Amino acid sequence: MSKTESDSRIGEDVSPVQDVKAAVAAFMKSFKAFRGDVQADLKQQKERLTMLERTNIQAARPQLSAGYDHHAPHQKAFDAYLRTGEDDGLRGLELEGKAMSSSVNSDGGYLVDPQTAETIKSVLNSTASIRAIANVVTVEAGSFDVLIDSTDVEAGWADETSARSETTTSTIERISIPLHELSALPKASQRLLDDSAFDIEAWLAGRIADKFARAEAAAFITGDGVDKPTGILTHPVVAEASWSWGNLGYVATGVDGDFDDGDALVDLVYALGAQYRANGSFVMNSKTAGAVRKLKDADGRFLWSDGLAAGEPARLLGYPVLIAEDMPDIASDADAIAFGDFAAGYTVAERPDLRVLRDPFSAKPHVLFYATKRIGGDVSDFAAIKLLRFAVS
Repeated sequence: MSKTESDSRIGEDVSPVQDVKAAVAAFMKSFKAFRGDVQADLKQQKERLTMLERTNIQAARPQLSAGYDHHAPHQKAFDAYLRTGEDDGLRGLELEGKAMSSSVNSDGGYLVDPQTAETIKSVLNSTASIRAIANVVTVEAGSFDVLIDSTDVEAGWADETSARSETTTSTIERISIPLHELSALPKASQRLLDDSAFDIEAWLAGRIADKFARAEAAAFITGDGVDKPTGILTHPVVAEASWSWGNLGYVATGVDGDFDDGDALVDLVYALGAQYRANGSFVMNSKTAGAVRKLKDADGRFLWSDGLAAGEPARLLGYPVLIAEDMPDIASDADAIAFGDFAAGYTVAERPDLRVLRDPFSAKPHVLFYATKRIGGDVSDFAAIKLLRFAVS
């Protein structure tokens, strides 16, 4: 560029080259200021992240990882309580939702941890018990009331101008099911508890589940209602021809202590109302099932058929069969087979919590585990269940 071009033109204060240099200088100054601001912000963010990381480490917060076991602290504290009676871990453990309560009850027990409780529940539900086909409800109170509309509203015909007379109103029946305490008291030696290879939770769950399952199954069939559920066979049983609310109807086989033929089973099925038959099930014990399997129709076909797939119940006259060993054997005047819609006819009410109290003193050198659960059961619809009586009439 020539000297003449770099000089100012006549009437101009600054040459174009100087104008560009000034603009570039101003831009670089602004850029340096912007870079300084960005570096300062990054430094502040880094300091904040470092502070948060230190806070998390000090608070011992759980790791944010998919592989982290959220139940591990809980199980560790519960295991320590069962093995040694040390409850410091339970007292200082903060739990959410359905986890074990960290508070000490009046009797000094603790709620079973979620994993153990689920194990017990699954065993109970798979046990051959009325529970498998009954209506099971969870309550928080000491009893559960079932409301049943056992009568119908009347109706009448009339023409356009006739006066209408008042018709009767249906009656609501209230059935109260109190909850009773079911308990188990298994024990183990302290030496066995000290053995780290021994799975204390699996052992405890299995022992309690076995005890509770057998006690429940018997009570739902023959319980007298005194400090236990009221069983199906405890209620008055009358001939189907004279059935009324509050009683269970029965159909006789026609032979004392035996079958005449399979017709009695057909009569039993159709003694039940059509609204219940769609969800009907047979209930009997193994000995009775062995006798029923031998029955044939007039064409020589067995009335009994096994399940078409693994895990499916056997079927009798097209209806599923539940084998409940607490049902009576075939005998004179025995009500050995029940048929009905048990989801409508029998209700099991239970509280969701299961409590365990560790007692290392009462049975030295053994440690006792006192487990309790509150449960009740009773017939909730007397029209939904019918019985087969092995009698002449």
